[in-house]
Amino acid sequence: MRRSAGETKAAILAAARERFAADGYEKATIRAVAADAGIDPAMVMRYFGTKDKLFASAAEFDLRLPDLSQVPRERLGEMVIRHFLERWHADDVLQVLLRTGVTNETAARRMREVFGTQLAPVIAVFAGDQAATRAALVASQVLGMALCRYILKFPPAADMADEEVIEWLAPTLQRYLTGG
Repeated sequence: MRRSAGETKAAILAAARERFAADGYEKATIRAVAADAGIDPAMVMRYFGTKDKLFASAAEFDLRLPDLSQVPRERLGEMVIRHFLERWHADDVLQVLLRTGVTNETAARRMREVFGTQLAPVIAVFAGDQAATRAALVASQVLGMALCRYILKFPPAADMADEEVIEWLAPTLQRYLTGG
């Protein structure tokens, strides 16, 4: 069955996300991604050029942050952790970034870009000139929980209900977002 260019590219990206998530950046190969997508490795190179460019495309991610200016100030921590839990469950791109970002500078740079360009501006609406610092602190909690819960699967974090995670982390995020 012949695929369109768009379908082929989508199949490559889906295979790349799975391969990077399973093997990490270092061990994932263009050949393995191509095999997973059911195409010749030359097609991966044709569409993406290099492994770095393939990874960058596979790791495109929109945090889809809500408009926090409309959230009551005292509920910001809760809304932020609730949103991130929903994003972690929605797809595996953040897990790919986190898993590979720990050991690979390209992935770490991509993770910094995602959080730096998407989280800090949203927080700036109410945090002003401390937005970057507050965003980094929020990211430390969100990514730390994600690492423990979804990648390392530390008990009991891996087994906690979302509402329990929210109950524990919301006060800390609230302090990072609005504390003096």
